[in-house]
Amino acid sequence: MIRVQSDPIDVAAVMGAVEGPGQGGVVLFVGRVRNSTRGLAVTRLEYEAYGSMALSELEALAEQAAASHGAERVAMVHRTGRLEIGDAAVAIAVSAAHRAQAFSACSWLIDTLKQRVPIWKKEIYQDGSEWTSPNP
Repeated sequence: MIRVQSDPIDVAAVMGAVEGPGQGGVVLFVGRVRNSTRGLAVTRLEYEAYGSMALSELEALAEQAAASHGAERVAMVHRTGRLEIGDAAVAIAVSAAHRAQAFSACSWLIDTLKQRVPIWKKEIYQDGSEWTSPNP
């Protein structure tokens, strides 16, 4: 399950996509919209993506996580459009034979996603807005 979508993320489905009898470690990361950043009150976020390129890059990251971190199954879903405080913006689930591999792969995936995948975030504040860097 690798997706970029405007619909809300079904976190249980993301988790379910990586579970299986051979996976000893399953890790789930959910990034949610928070109400403040850098001392500014955030009212909502807006995400835009270069759809086909973002999807292709997410698929490449999943393959790299398997090759470099021992991930056996990877699921990643990122939302686009308008998100409210508390909404899930991204969900990543990883399973592996052992927990250390699953944790390592999941951590690497979220950090690398922010650097390489063409998805942009606009923070909306009470008194303005700005596009933020990919690595806040």
